[in-house]
Amino acid sequence: MARKTGQIVGRGPRRWLVRVFLGRDHETHRRRYLSHTVHGPVRQAQSYLNKVLRERDLGRTVEGVTITLDEFVTRWLDTAAKPKLRDKSYESYESLLRRYIRPVLGERILSAVTPLDVQDAYQRMIDRGLSARTVRYTHSVLRSAMRQAIRWQLLAQDPTDGAQLPRLRRREMRVLSAEQSRAFLAALKTNDGPVFAVALTTGMRPSEYLALKWQDIDWDRGTVSVVRTLERAAGLWRFAETKRARSRRIIKLQDWVLETLKDLEAITTRRSGCSWPDNSEMVFTSPAGRPIYSDKLAKGFKAILGHNGLPMIRLYDLRHTAATLALSAGVPPKVVAEQLGHASAAFTLDVYSHLLPHMQSEAAERVEALLYPNSGPVMKTTSPNQKEPARSSRLEKPARATSA
Repeated sequence: MARKTGQIVGRGPRRWLVRVFLGRDHETHRRRYLSHTVHGPVRQAQSYLNKVLRERDLGRTVEGVTITLDEFVTRWLDTAAKPKLRDKSYESYESLLRRYIRPVLGERILSAVTPLDVQDAYQRMIDRGLSARTVRYTHSVLRSAMRQAIRWQLLAQDPTDGAQLPRLRRREMRVLSAEQSRAFLAALKTNDGPVFAVALTTGMRPSEYLALKWQDIDWDRGTVSVVRTLERAAGLWRFAETKRARSRRIIKLQDWVLETLKDLEAITTRRSGCSWPDNSEMVFTSPAGRPIYSDKLAKGFKAILGHNGLPMIRLYDLRHTAATLALSAGVPPKVVAEQLGHASAAFTLDVYSHLLPHMQSEAAERVEALLYPNSGPVMKTTSPNQKEPARSSRLEKPARATSA
């Protein structure tokens, strides 16, 4: 079987060699061919040949029909993803692809992956009982890889387009109330008090407050600067950039928290100091002077909640608690957004929309009290046949109710 600039040669039962002429080398002027073995019926070999010729005629590289998805993902992770991702994010990307995509689609030729194949991979994840969030996160990673393949001219279309993703159910936010927060703070011991006090009152992420250094605290202004994060990758600690540029911010500390940190600094200076890294002057460290692992801190946090009969929330939920307390206290959403490092106040209100009814009711009461300190006006209505009374320049006050 032959076709112009391409041919299919039988190499055994259900085994075919597809050869395509790719032109001459610019330097040696020797002929260049693409050779690929296809296992299966001859129509499968013909389909592969047609795909290669179509890619070549469209001016795109034919590498997409020669490498597998496994090979492409490895190259994409090393050359495109790793340089722009933090170590923790890179490990997450690599893990999702290794666990859920490569076992199902890894041996497929990159250009032969179809939307149905991608949908099948997602369905297998759902059948395994994985959460909608995990499926959607995996889809986001795979989609990013496929979009890069298109930019590299390895694909004509994105096979992740049109994928049906499971509905992401918004989990009810669990936080500590003001009364529960007071009970939590009262239960803290000297060794873990400062770190939880900062977490509850500033709304910082665990990776942010565990990366604080003494130089980040302005004692005169009573503020703390968030300029870095702490992460653990491949068993090693390292400082990293904040989650976003907006995450670099200055937060005002409550007076009692500032005093707590001053006491902690006095204790720290009497010790040998932090052993990692040299002269890092970290605010929060383990008794051995090492960085605090957030998972270990979370276990201690759960223990405090359990011993004091408080709701079992996550360590990260102290951030939500700080925002909830601030909004409930009447702090403007714009200020809360700046404290949390959100991109906008609109995003903050969307995350904490459960507070809107309470805030709107209180706002309506405050405006009403401002307009009518004693009592509100009564707007009288008239029937169509009733003559409207003469308008008055002053709204009528409501009549007091009398007992029968």
